[in-house]
Amino acid sequence: MNTGLKITAFAAALAATFGTAYGVGEVLDPVVADRAPAHDEQHEPSAPAATGGGGHETAPAGGLQIAEGGYTLDLETPRVTAGDRADLRFTVRDDQGRAVTEYRREHDKELHLIVASRDLLTYRHLHPARAADGTWSTPVDLPRAGGYRVFADFTPAERGAENLTLGADLAASGSYRPQELPPARATARVDGYEVELTGSLRPGRSSDLRLSVSRDGKPVTDLQPYLGAYGHLVALRSGDLAYLHVHPHGEPGDGTTEPGPEVSFAATAPTGGSYRLFLDFKHDGVVRTAAFTVHTGEAGAPPSGTPEHSDGHGH
Repeated sequence: MNTGLKITAFAAALAATFGTAYGVGEVLDPVVADRAPAHDEQHEPSAPAATGGGGHETAPAGGLQIAEGGYTLDLETPRVTAGDRADLRFTVRDDQGRAVTEYRREHDKELHLIVASRDLLTYRHLHPARAADGTWSTPVDLPRAGGYRVFADFTPAERGAENLTLGADLAASGSYRPQELPPARATARVDGYEVELTGSLRPGRSSDLRLSVSRDGKPVTDLQPYLGAYGHLVALRSGDLAYLHVHPHGEPGDGTTEPGPEVSFAATAPTGGSYRLFLDFKHDGVVRTAAFTVHTGEAGAPPSGTPEHSDGHGH
């Protein structure tokens, strides 16, 4: 895991997620909102950083493009039915239209797939299985109708290739009822756990975000490694779902990083605005996702009050 948050090109869906293990390839997926599955990670930006006001470098937002760097995300399942389990299939193609079949493993996987609703209330981090011909597939069950964004986060095995996050739109048919972004709160609750967020997200400037996990009022000091870290944090910008990968400080086994209760990250927002943060953490063998709404530029932690509840379970 690299240090520092990099917002890769990808209009991102990231939202709270909790999930149950899905079939293909022993998929672990977290889901937030509406009882479903969850997950997360981090990578290098796929385009040169732009310099924002005040001389600060701002990493480019990821997931906003379906094609970049000679690679295209070919989503073969652009529509599903809300509430029904479906097989989501896609292929990553090179500039010759050929399916990519070799990837560099990062965070224990060749490719990480994020599915997030446009209102950022439903979020899934999935790990699909790849067939020999390069076709990826994974079961998905989206609880609510509406627009979603699919993000494929990967690094081709080709020498010198950089990490990419490509995004494509996905529609879930059914009766649609738009909802507002949840209010900003300093704490989130999921499956009996409480996660407290301190720190602020700032545009064009790196800042620390600290998340502390407790259960029944007691700090959790035995978090389990998940995809090479004690926690994975994904940030999505409200409005266009620009995708930010945030990187944790330290990693399991480095001799200094403790397995909880606190997991800290360095993050930089590309612009001002509202974002949803999704923290995936593993405890007692289950991955769970805690979700937060934050507004850039706010000093200290988000407003306190009634903790936000995330419905769902671990992968």
